[in-house]
Amino acid sequence: MTITKLVTHSGGFHADETLSTVILTKIFPDAKVLRTRDRDMLIPAADKVIYDVGGDYNAEAQIFDHHQRPNPLREDGQPYSSFGLIWAHYGHAYLAAMDVPASDVDAIHQKFDTNFVLPIDLLDNGAMEPSVAGPLSNMTFPALLGSLKPVFDDTSPTADDDAFFAALLIARTFVEASVRNQAAKARASAIVADAITAAGTSAILELPMGMPYGAVLDKSGADHIMFVVNPRGTEWMLNGIKLSQDTFEQRADLPAAWAGLSDAALEEASGVTGAKFCHNARFLAVANSRDAIMELARIAVESLAVPAS
Repeated sequence: MTITKLVTHSGGFHADETLSTVILTKIFPDAKVLRTRDRDMLIPAADKVIYDVGGDYNAEAQIFDHHQRPNPLREDGQPYSSFGLIWAHYGHAYLAAMDVPASDVDAIHQKFDTNFVLPIDLLDNGAMEPSVAGPLSNMTFPALLGSLKPVFDDTSPTADDDAFFAALLIARTFVEASVRNQAAKARASAIVADAITAAGTSAILELPMGMPYGAVLDKSGADHIMFVVNPRGTEWMLNGIKLSQDTFEQRADLPAAWAGLSDAALEEASGVTGAKFCHNARFLAVANSRDAIMELARIAVESLAVPAS
């Protein structure tokens, strides 16, 4: 039977059922989202998916709550929220609806679960404190969604629902962007791998365009590569390579003498005609041609072999 109702609880909303709704409305675009605690509406039926309410977890009956005892747990013992349950059962269909190639679905499903879904599950269940984010705790995704709740003295009878559906639009944007980025990384991996092979023993990796390369480069073991070059529009970019996504530290910095310079000043400091800009933090340089950027890259590599004075 066709799913015509997506049923979750009324009142205040949280990240888990909001994100679950993102997934389900993509798979069942014609279904109506119903926010209610009406007991009759919480009785499972073939035309409903019930989530984050109902006091049961039964995938065959299409009910996905996590508040009951015992609560549903992952294989490693970590708790599910409704988002984790919905992703486990409907995530593959969601990725297919997002036109992710079938060959990439399993890998992206797992990566999205680890990086996006699991933190929501842990926070929602109190298994992880928001304070782990330190001074950024108020900037976590659940906190930002929570800031969209109606203020205490909003007396509109539809305030909670209005805020939920406004938050839903924002949540959908971030989920879809995350999936698109993961799919792009999958598309880029073969291109980057070929470029690493072509680079051989060179310390410079040349890519045909800007694209995600870090994971493939790390996996390749090509630790000798220090800089990445690629075109962007009419300009060419020279980038340092981060040691990890958790730091700004790089495998190698661009020469200190270039820091913060642009145009004629950078041309003079580097000796390269066409040099246009070097970031003060020495992770990025720009030139107006491939020849110019490759010369900047060559000089940057050679500077690494010169002991600091």
